[in-house]
Amino acid sequence: MTTATHPASTACHALHAAVRARDKDAWLALFAVDALVEDPVGPSAFDPEGKGHRGRDAISAFWDKAIAPNESIEFLFEDSFACGNEVAFTGKVRSRNDGQVIDAEGVFVYGVDEDGKILALRAFWETERTMRTMRADHS
Repeated sequence: MTTATHPASTACHALHAAVRARDKDAWLALFAVDALVEDPVGPSAFDPEGKGHRGRDAISAFWDKAIAPNESIEFLFEDSFACGNEVAFTGKVRSRNDGQVIDAEGVFVYGVDEDGKILALRAFWETERTMRTMRADHS
């Protein structure tokens, strides 16, 4: 099975489309009931304890805190690797807000259940490195 037709890749692309469309309900519907979002993995401003956001209520709150405030988010992935029920992407997520643009470069891993629902979203990116990319948005 190629990455393009892999169930985790399919779910991931649907997730990204929902973010681009700013459709929180469509985004949430892609997650399994007990899914875990770690974006980024470990303690961060979005998750001070570093335990992740488990379940739809917590994932909904993550959307409100991390996704909704942005004017736009682009997924600029360079490569992907599909194994088992997971896919890992390398590249960056570009966010625009208040005349600024910022790039979170890293590895982004998505796992799905047998129904193609997202069980885990684990994003490996470094806050300080990401903050150093902040610049004026000239687009």
